[in-house]
Amino acid sequence: MAKILNVEIKAICKYPEKVKEMLALKQADSKGTDHQIDTYFNCPNGRLKLREGNIEHSLIFYNRNNEAGPKVSDVELIRNPAEGTKTLLTRAFGVKVIVDKKRAIYFIDNVKFHVDTVQGLGTFVEIEAIDETGDLGKEKLYEQCQHYLELLQIDKGDLLEHSYSDMLLENKIS
Repeated sequence: MAKILNVEIKAICKYPEKVKEMLALKQADSKGTDHQIDTYFNCPNGRLKLREGNIEHSLIFYNRNNEAGPKVSDVELIRNPAEGTKTLLTRAFGVKVIVDKKRAIYFIDNVKFHVDTVQGLGTFVEIEAIDETGDLGKEKLYEQCQHYLELLQIDKGDLLEHSYSDMLLENKIS
């Protein structure tokens, strides 16, 4: 299991092609587009989800505050979890919500970019500055997020506090 420190932003993406062009100009490493199903389970603390995709397939537990702008996540991740994990977790905890998205994935060094089209919500951009070794620290990750916020010309008014799962749950309640 990997323990990861992550600082990320999520924002509404009005011009996804412009973001993709800027990432190409910066020679970002494109990993392709993944159709991902994130199943969130009822969990008494933090968030527990199973991500099923062709590029990324992981069981992820994380804690993160809901706030606009760069936010810290403490992440525990199991890559390529065993077959039957979804059935077991569904029986044990029950499904809270399912997020269905198409995700274009890019990397520049330790910074991961997503251009997401989320069913029922719209199009978004995410920037994740990732420290898998403990060598970078929060301050450096914050700096990286801020740099790419400016580079991609993301308006502060477009920054989102909540996860896709929270937004989908709010839509169901409203």
